[in-house]
Amino acid sequence: MSLQKINIVWLKRDLRTIDHEPLHQAELQNVPYLSIYIFDPKIINHPDTSDRHLSFIYHSIEDINKKLSKFNKEVQIFYGDSKDIFGQLFSSFKVNNLFSYQESGINISWERDKEVKEICCKKSVDWHEFQRDGIIRGIKNRDGWNKNWHIEMHKKIIENKFSKQEKIQLNNYFKMPKPFEKKIKTANNSFQPAGEKNAWKYLRSFLNKRVSNYAFDISKPLKSRNSCSRLSPYLSWGNLNIRIVYQHLLELKKKKQNLRSINAILSRLHWHCHFIQKFEVDCTYENQNINKGFDSLVRTKNDKFIKAWENGMTGYPLIDANIRAVKETGWINFRMRAMIVSFFVHNLDQDWKKGVYFLSRQFLDYEPGIHYPQFQMQAGTTGINTIRIYNPVKNSKEHDSNGEFIKKWIPELNMLSGKDLHEPWLMPELLQIEKGIKIGNTYPRPIIDLKNSVSHARNEFKKVRSTPNFREISNEVFKKHGSRKKSPKKQTS
Repeated sequence: MSLQKINIVWLKRDLRTIDHEPLHQAELQNVPYLSIYIFDPKIINHPDTSDRHLSFIYHSIEDINKKLSKFNKEVQIFYGDSKDIFGQLFSSFKVNNLFSYQESGINISWERDKEVKEICCKKSVDWHEFQRDGIIRGIKNRDGWNKNWHIEMHKKIIENKFSKQEKIQLNNYFKMPKPFEKKIKTANNSFQPAGEKNAWKYLRSFLNKRVSNYAFDISKPLKSRNSCSRLSPYLSWGNLNIRIVYQHLLELKKKKQNLRSINAILSRLHWHCHFIQKFEVDCTYENQNINKGFDSLVRTKNDKFIKAWENGMTGYPLIDANIRAVKETGWINFRMRAMIVSFFVHNLDQDWKKGVYFLSRQFLDYEPGIHYPQFQMQAGTTGINTIRIYNPVKNSKEHDSNGEFIKKWIPELNMLSGKDLHEPWLMPELLQIEKGIKIGNTYPRPIIDLKNSVSHARNEFKKVRSTPNFREISNEVFKKHGSRKKSPKKQTS
């Protein structure tokens, strides 16, 4: 008995049905196709992943299936080793083509893809991988990348059409374990809702109204929750892609209103892909200093400091409020993200690698290609970026002057205002009694001295930068990862 002839679409971080090249190509083949998603234990058990990510993925797939059901199509979910799953599928069907997007993932996902590639070769399956968001695989440097990215952003959006097909008879031997399925089916209302339908709701509300305050409130921890686009989780998991958002913003720009905000977010979209391209070129960003000159910078692990930071109990209100907020909601704005990383590395004097996975698990919009290069940029270990050490007190006074955000997430300080709220450790004891709090008891004293910690951090970086060959190493990093709008002029002999 001959095997049924099918094609396969493998979904990863592209959980949508609009402007989706693999689905489009599968439809053009006039062959039944199976859409799949794989929860691979070695991927989902990596320390960068949390239940909030897995639940978002599950509900995004659920949203896709609602749309595809009328075409007798659905995304089949598998749980198990990707190599074994494809081995089973290739044995059960005559598979000619596998369609997917390239994934700029961590080393584990890269190794997974190499294993799948090997199986495809053995079974004579053509694997067609498509470029995602203007990210180019295999380039050695950034020369001309900007131009190519803009070309990609202006390409016509694919309006995916779906044909009705007979259901493919599939024996799924890799079903999700019941406890796992139950866990990820449970949606947490503290997080943004998953799925393509919700992504478009957020996009439209931003374009129609919220964009007006974007440029003014982007750095404010409370107001940014409404004024920012809040599209990041949908971009990270592919409910939307960059091109869709980019072109909608260009259309809005024609109205000549809110130009400052529109230009700002257009720049952010470019920045988004800029960092993913860094990671595509070198995924060692995840767990190694990208600038080897910083390997000599030794930091002593302090479990007490790390625990205080992770629990939002450092004694610095804006740091603690942001940690508590991101743990509860999965989102804080960019400035606040940069500040808590800066505080961890420079003020607490901790190795960035000891905090990188904790935050990846908290961010609902965790995107490896942004997370690790950004972490290292804020940690100062690229050697090609200016080291920024954020002052949490200064930022608190500037961006949360009335303390609304702090009070929301640190109820212990609700009764305070003004300077007392931003620097509660300076309050006289009698005033503490009057306000009904006790610094060091109801709320912790600062676990480090800001001024001394900044001085120490700058001195340590100065030592590293003065070591032999540091400039040479940094130049090599820039050649590989630096952004250049034009290719360098060729030297003539």
